[in-house]
Amino acid sequence: MTETRWLDEREMAAWQAFLIASHLLERRIEEQLKGAAGLTHPQFEVLTLLSAAPGRRMRMTELARGVVVSKSGLTYQISQLEKRGLVQRTSSPGDERGVLAVLTEEGARQLAEIAPGHVEVVRRFLIDLLTPEELETMTAAMSRARQAMRPST
Repeated sequence: MTETRWLDEREMAAWQAFLIASHLLERRIEEQLKGAAGLTHPQFEVLTLLSAAPGRRMRMTELARGVVVSKSGLTYQISQLEKRGLVQRTSSPGDERGVLAVLTEEGARQLAEIAPGHVEVVRRFLIDLLTPEELETMTAAMSRARQAMRPST
């Protein structure tokens, strides 16, 4: 068994800064989305991914990977969005076991309405605080971390 490599002071400061900032940003995003449309951040991400997909539709398994939730977690989010008429489920053509999530016209309308507020929060509390060099560094660092956790992406 190898010895634990504890974080040194500099590493701990970086970890804590990341952890606190990410939690605070997530809280701001949730507040904005709840206030603007009664949506959760995962629900907003579902709408965003569907809006960018060909035909505004995606297989549920692909959508779960994109939103980074379990299949059961996605099923719950899709059910909530279906109740509001923002998304509908349909069978996948040529694959009776495959299920597609489809963004409805109402879902697209609501997304267009709330997206500017979402972007404003992301800009105000993250993007606009960084220099172009810091933004590049953050992108590279988070991409490496993502790749380590999800090598297939």
